[in-house]
Amino acid sequence: MRIGEVAEHLGVETHVLRHWEDVGVIQPERTAAGYRNYDNEMLARLQIVVACKGAGLSLEEIRVVLHSREAGRRAAIRRRRQIVDSDIKKLRNTRRFLDHVIDCRHSLVTRCPACSEFAETSHRNSGGPSFSVGHLAH
Repeated sequence: MRIGEVAEHLGVETHVLRHWEDVGVIQPERTAAGYRNYDNEMLARLQIVVACKGAGLSLEEIRVVLHSREAGRRAAIRRRRQIVDSDIKKLRNTRRFLDHVIDCRHSLVTRCPACSEFAETSHRNSGGPSFSVGHLAH
């Protein structure tokens, strides 16, 4: 397949495919005339790249993940898994908060101890300064 066909199939612009090639994420074959030629194997790799981008991986992370003999591959995958695990924890906490807010009896969520606890915990876990809502009232 030619670059335009592949870009359309994947839902990306052709310049994106060229950039991925420039940074070493993909290496399409070339025809005798110098045109990029994407075979089924490359198309499958590109679908993985698109999925990884959608999951938040950087191009450098994707390049390392796709090349099984790349130095530091296991460490890069472990680092990304830690980020994913942390994101899952945050999302679960957010889900619990939203479930609570649906039936919260307080007129303002700032008056609810459970809501305030969520805000304090979320702020503390995000690396921001640690203080309680009670300190703000003084």
